[in-house]
Amino acid sequence: MRYPIEHSSILASVTKWVLLSGGVGIIIGGIVTFFLNILMGAEHLGSGMPIPYYFFLPFGLVVSVWLTKTFAPDAKGHGTEKVIEAVHKKSGKINIAVIPVKLLATVITLASGGSAGKEGPGAQIGAGTASWISDLLHFSKKDRQKLVICGISAGFATVFGTPIAGAIFGVEVLIVGSIKYDLLLPSFVAGFTAFFTAQYLGAHYTYYDISYFQHYFIDIVLIGKVVLGGIFFGLVAWLIIATLKQTEDAIEKIPMNPYTKALAAGALLLALSYGVGTHYFGLGLDTITESMQTGSSTSVNLPWYSFIIKIFYTAVTLGSGGSGGIVTPIFYIGATSGHFFGGLFGSEGQLALFAALGFVSVLAGATNAPIAAIVMAMELFGMDIAHYAAVSIVIAFLLSGHRSVFPSQKISMSKSDLLDLDAGEDIEHSRVRLNEQKTQQFHNIQRRIEVKRQKRKTQRERQRTKK
Repeated sequence: MRYPIEHSSILASVTKWVLLSGGVGIIIGGIVTFFLNILMGAEHLGSGMPIPYYFFLPFGLVVSVWLTKTFAPDAKGHGTEKVIEAVHKKSGKINIAVIPVKLLATVITLASGGSAGKEGPGAQIGAGTASWISDLLHFSKKDRQKLVICGISAGFATVFGTPIAGAIFGVEVLIVGSIKYDLLLPSFVAGFTAFFTAQYLGAHYTYYDISYFQHYFIDIVLIGKVVLGGIFFGLVAWLIIATLKQTEDAIEKIPMNPYTKALAAGALLLALSYGVGTHYFGLGLDTITESMQTGSSTSVNLPWYSFIIKIFYTAVTLGSGGSGGIVTPIFYIGATSGHFFGGLFGSEGQLALFAALGFVSVLAGATNAPIAAIVMAMELFGMDIAHYAAVSIVIAFLLSGHRSVFPSQKISMSKSDLLDLDAGEDIEHSRVRLNEQKTQQFHNIQRRIEVKRQKRKTQRERQRTKK
């Protein structure tokens, strides 16, 4: 009797969650597409102004702060962090007011030139919608949490335009080193239905033609460059995380009311633009696209340190109360840092390749989502660079350390066997320390190697003396 009962129970569960996640995906795909269309309309409206749109940034940040403080404090910041926190600490419970407030505050921030993204709001809108539907249907806490995670995947898939990577990202970003496999099918269904709904409603996505490779082959020199690139991208990811945290803390300590801080932050970024240029306002999608093109003029238009400036602009925008995502700026930072890294080798043909590797590798390092990043590389850039992207992505993921742009992520693994950490804690409060036993073994090996080296040196000296 065991197997018929087991199979029928699994079939019933699968049917239930395919129907639920599919329905939720359609609804979220429609709402997020509405958000994207409003954002696009606001950007077009800004471009038609008699003065540059970014002149409104100080006032845009002030309005964003007022909206979030007055109506939905959880709508502050880049969105995804609050969603992860809600999943882990509130069983996915999200205030329905977050949806309209997050939508409006993000549109105002980005339309006025704030350096932020649109995927975090997409995830928060998706999660908030799923939470609201769960309440309407009187779901248990466990089922609500599960449906909210499907909402996250649907939101990401709709904004990214990569249904598989978006769905995986929504699951992988919750816990570092662990994936809830029971959520994969409903997350995939939610991601696909949301993505196809968005396409049906006219959403447009940017895909990149990286035609550097014509076929698979082993290039040892290029592999070496990719390994070095992975190390570099891991350090860039670490710089993003550290800058966001330090800037937010510094702004919070300034003895001013939040509206004055927002006004001053916008004025600061506006003043800096006279020295560094205006490439760093808004989403920066044009710059990302240019960096992916061989023979692009990006290296002329943007200085080598453009990714550093973008990190600062994003940190100030979000730290001062602006609303928007963090992943789109990470794409910009990754692509421009990769363009710079590829230029170090003097090979114009590899600029687009390393821009693409930076795009996905910095994402993996900053968000601890290497599997989603690898799949995204295939969906956005094609299979020709997938094997190189996988190497760079995993190295960047490891080199960024036990930190994240999402401090509420739970952590279940150590990135080094020489380190111990508090598994199950969130990244912000998890303590990382040396594993004494492994460290002692490592030192013992070092000592044995040193003893052998000294013996060989002594033997060589004796042989010279005899001669």
